[in-house]
Amino acid sequence: MNTATAKKPRLTTSAMIASIASEGQRTRAAPFGKALVELAAQRPEIVGMTADLSKYTDLHLFAQAYPERFFQMGMAEQLLMGAAGGMAKTGLIPFATTYAVFATRRAYDFIHQVIAEENLNVKIVCALPGLTTGYGPSHQASEDLAMMRAIPGMMVIDPCDAHEIEQAVPAIAAHQGPVYMRLLRGQVPLVLDEYGYQFELGKAKMIRGGRDVLFISTGIMTMRALEAAQALQQNQVDVAVLHVPTLKPLDTETILREAARPGRLVVVAENHSTIGGLGEAVATALMRAGVHPAFRQIALPDAFMDAGALPTLHDRYGISTTAVVASVKSWL
Repeated sequence: MNTATAKKPRLTTSAMIASIASEGQRTRAAPFGKALVELAAQRPEIVGMTADLSKYTDLHLFAQAYPERFFQMGMAEQLLMGAAGGMAKTGLIPFATTYAVFATRRAYDFIHQVIAEENLNVKIVCALPGLTTGYGPSHQASEDLAMMRAIPGMMVIDPCDAHEIEQAVPAIAAHQGPVYMRLLRGQVPLVLDEYGYQFELGKAKMIRGGRDVLFISTGIMTMRALEAAQALQQNQVDVAVLHVPTLKPLDTETILREAARPGRLVVVAENHSTIGGLGEAVATALMRAGVHPAFRQIALPDAFMDAGALPTLHDRYGISTTAVVASVKSWL
């Protein structure tokens, strides 16, 4: 056995649900739960709801702070969404939390008919987005953004880190109408605060400039894009990163302006299927506007993905920093 193999840490089943933070990366615990507790002190109309997953969506902090405003609906996601719609009709602002697969696959019709058709003020906040769990297709929400983007009037948000989640919570509460937001929970990486980032609903933001490659990214892939940009700089590749936290409505003005700058390879990166997410949304916007840069996509495959340790799966499906760097080098 060579030295490199001997020193490589052995992955255990805990790696299937491990934090997405890199070793030594700064994190913040339960940013969603803490932000909601803080906001609810000024907004008495906010209520918290879940389908037997308060601990795993960080909503247990809200339950502890405001037990009279917390509703445990049991393992009944359709009931959760139906009840959230009913509460919204009385003037409350329900934050309904569960896993992304359960909200989108099990309760889609209730979201569509009860909440969205009547434009009710429900905030659906869902953990385990995309490939952030190793528990296989039953828990991997690789198509949730496509499903939610297809619902008329639904705002769709995919935050990058703890800093953005903390800022997004009051912003989506202030928005009148239904919102679907992906959730990173537990020990969540801190990245964007280093760049002086400020979240705005419906706005894409340039995190860093660069002349050779433009990443257009959302969710955790903005973190990966920033890490890849630093690695590629060692090879004299200058990389820009445009973060797109709001997939619907899409900030096409900023995307078109940046994609139209000459001489850059445009790479859309997302923790979602190649079908129906940010990549197709950006490609459609470019084609409609007659903007035709060199274009590539980093996304999850149109497939049922394996179960296993997250580091292994991220490498296998091309969304680890190492895999992103390798892809960009091959395209250049």
